[in-house]
Amino acid sequence: MRVFGLNWRIIRALLSSQYAHMLEYRAEIALWALSGVLPFIMLSLWSGSAARAELGLDGVALDRYFLSAFLVRQFSVVWVVYAFEEDALLGRLSPYLIQPLHPLWRYVAGHLGEQLTRLPFAALIAALFFVIQPQAFWVPSLGGFVLAWIATWMAFAIAFLLQSLIASLCFWSEKATALERLLFLPFLFFSGLLAPLTAFPPAVRAWVQWTPFPYLIDFPARVLSGDPVNLAAGFAAQLGWVLLLLPLVLLLWRAGVRRYSAMGA
Repeated sequence: MRVFGLNWRIIRALLSSQYAHMLEYRAEIALWALSGVLPFIMLSLWSGSAARAELGLDGVALDRYFLSAFLVRQFSVVWVVYAFEEDALLGRLSPYLIQPLHPLWRYVAGHLGEQLTRLPFAALIAALFFVIQPQAFWVPSLGGFVLAWIATWMAFAIAFLLQSLIASLCFWSEKATALERLLFLPFLFFSGLLAPLTAFPPAVRAWVQWTPFPYLIDFPARVLSGDPVNLAAGFAAQLGWVLLLLPLVLLLWRAGVRRYSAMGA
């Protein structure tokens, strides 16, 4: 915390202000929550496909996996690169840089405020899913829920650091979001959003596990749904990606701020 110049008083102020700000846009956030129904679309496609047996999941397990993928996605989605690029282009970044608070914490607080606002909408969608698919209803154990909660937070941390790394390129380019769109393609296919990782051939699966993408959706979704998963390997991989990305973000940020300052900001 000291590295970023943050204390608990500032944390409370940031979270309360950002949550109040997000409440003003709760109708828009409801639409964002509804726009994340891709896992349910994929569930309907896989349920009617003859290739469903290749997933290694029966009907109920498949329902629970895609519902879990939806919930994990709701609370790990990141948009910092878009907000940062807009702030840099409109000049809002300059006063942030001279304040005794690392600007990235503002975006962290904004994401957390949005997640709190999303919570009732995500719960409502999950409840509707159980009404339609009552056989898929389950209540995770306390230990399983805590592990899934930690895995989802780690997924959020990885996604935030990945986008922060790209956002730092705004110091050199006005279109860093174009790079984020390129990153979205492998995320879409390899994260588990379209299909569980078990759907891939073993050689592809072995390669994909060395990337951060399976630990953004597939791993936390499996933990939440109660599927067999190697917890030690999964959490170790998530922690490893956080420890790898964090110093890269800090180094690129410092280099970008020096260049930004040199331009007269």
